[in-house]
Amino acid sequence: QVQLVESGGGLVQAGGSLRLSCTASGSIFEAYIMRWYRQAAGKRREWVAEITLNGTPKYTNSVEDRFTISRDNAKNTVYLQMNSLQPEDTGDYICHADLLLSTPSGRRGQLTNVWGRGTQVTVSS
Repeated sequence: QVQLVESGGGLVQAGGSLRLSCTASGSIFEAYIMRWYRQAAGKRREWVAEITLNGTPKYTNSVEDRFTISRDNAKNTVYLQMNSLQPEDTGDYICHADLLLSTPSGRRGQLTNVWGRGTQVTVSS
């Protein structure tokens, strides 16, 4: 069973920081692009940032100067360092990844994509 598990959310005052983590587990050969989305109550899910296998990051404009995405390929883990948090950053932060699965013999298997369940971030003013 392949899954993504997020952690690191919480309640923080405006101007504060949080570091989110998302780890992929299961029969994974390699994690390709890993992404963070967020969804505020009553709003559509929004893409926040992504990072390729070789570490190239991309960000949505509203977070580009405040958030940093990084990854540890050995751990199949992606991080999101969030600084200067604002109330509008409040939401459920959800991880998504394109994963190359491993066969029982340890060879490259099929490509799939998986969503995590999210971790809640609340920024108070």
